[in-house]
Amino acid sequence: MSAPPAGAGPVRSGPGPRGLRRFTAPRPPAQERCELCSATLADARHRHLVDTEKRALACVCDPCALLLDRSGGSRGRFRTVPGRHLSDPDHRIDDRAWEQLRIPVGVVFFFRNSALGRPVAFYPSPAGATESELDPRAWQSVLERTRLAGLLQPDVEALLLRRRDDRVECFLVPIDICYELVGRMRLRWQGFDGGAEARADLEAFFTHVRDRAGATPGSRS
Repeated sequence: MSAPPAGAGPVRSGPGPRGLRRFTAPRPPAQERCELCSATLADARHRHLVDTEKRALACVCDPCALLLDRSGGSRGRFRTVPGRHLSDPDHRIDDRAWEQLRIPVGVVFFFRNSALGRPVAFYPSPAGATESELDPRAWQSVLERTRLAGLLQPDVEALLLRRRDDRVECFLVPIDICYELVGRMRLRWQGFDGGAEARADLEAFFTHVRDRAGATPGSRS
């Protein structure tokens, strides 16, 4: 190998200039921030708002969520997502009622869309949250078979149903955890039936919901 030309600087070895490394080195994950005041959200399970104009969830810090709750601002464009979980062990949603819903999978959630003035139904799929065309008679059948339907706060709470082994579980949950479930299923879904990993994650999700859910007021359980 020939020597470097006279007057040339020292020969460098190894990686290129340090200024380029910042473009190639792994970047730390971006910190989530409150979408109202830009404060850093240290807790992964932070509060959410529903933006009723954009039909989207917004991350929010506890002080901003409390401020909206106390000022009544949650009745406007932004509505704070409450944290209550309820179960209805006395519901009467049987196989016949489920079949009327015409849901192709074993999980569905309903909520009242205030902008549309009617209930809407979604279920998790490999493509994300898939809307189901809801027959008004089928929805009315669900309303009549569980106390939870009458307790739903529009936009921010959902009626979550799961059919398994010819039995239906019925919960009232915050709307944000329904979209959390959609994201988890989309990430882990494999093949036609979702695969073992997605099924295990689904079971873990509903175990968490059961553990948090209290009985519906007025239930016998």
